[in-house]
Amino acid sequence: MKTIGLIGGMSWESTAEYYRILNERTRDRLGGLHSARCVIYSVDFAEIEQLQVQGRWEEAGAVLAEAALSLEAAGADLLLICTNTMHKVADMVGAAVSVPLLHLADATADAVRASGLRRVGLLGTAFTMEQDFYRGRLERSGLDVRVPDAGGRALVHRVIYEELCLGVVRDDSRAAYQEVIKDLVARGAEGVILGCTEIELLIGPQDSPVPIFPTARLHAEAAVTDALAGVVHCGDERPKWAAAP
Repeated sequence: MKTIGLIGGMSWESTAEYYRILNERTRDRLGGLHSARCVIYSVDFAEIEQLQVQGRWEEAGAVLAEAALSLEAAGADLLLICTNTMHKVADMVGAAVSVPLLHLADATADAVRASGLRRVGLLGTAFTMEQDFYRGRLERSGLDVRVPDAGGRALVHRVIYEELCLGVVRDDSRAAYQEVIKDLVARGAEGVILGCTEIELLIGPQDSPVPIFPTARLHAEAAVTDALAGVVHCGDERPKWAAAP
């Protein structure tokens, strides 16, 4: 089993979801008491958020590159940046290490294409929805990406930073997101990418009239597939004291 390195803390709310999903999927695949081999480098999100707001992306990238080097030194065989927005500096982070970086947008695009859909709405931070580093990568993979109007983008961005990253989940914000999703569907979206790892704390399949693509889950599941490539399940590994069924 390969060791998965997580660059997390942006926010820790979604990094905790990554950790849970990695371990659940590993147990599902291997059974028994198996769990994921992983190491986590959790940054201080307040520092990263200030660099984002000030447009100091190279400095933010240097912080994440240092984290990546630490994870590689700790034995990580592959790396995940556990946030969509910070994939703006993914090339810088990937260039700092010799182990592969599994790009979140690629894992997401693979899942959308596998579903047979092409036209998708994208929800995320303003950086993710409006800049080319993420949206453009999805489009270059063959997807037709639509984003909310200016008012919708501002609402989605505000809820992420002022609520979800602080662990606040509000019913009125869920209702507001549902209206944004309905507008995207009315404009032709066949599915909706939850392009911020915190949005999965607010929106589930029951909240959308079209399929949703939860990026944190898709990213984590793709990492497990990579980490377990070639690993053979060895059967029932219950503790010897476990009662027979």
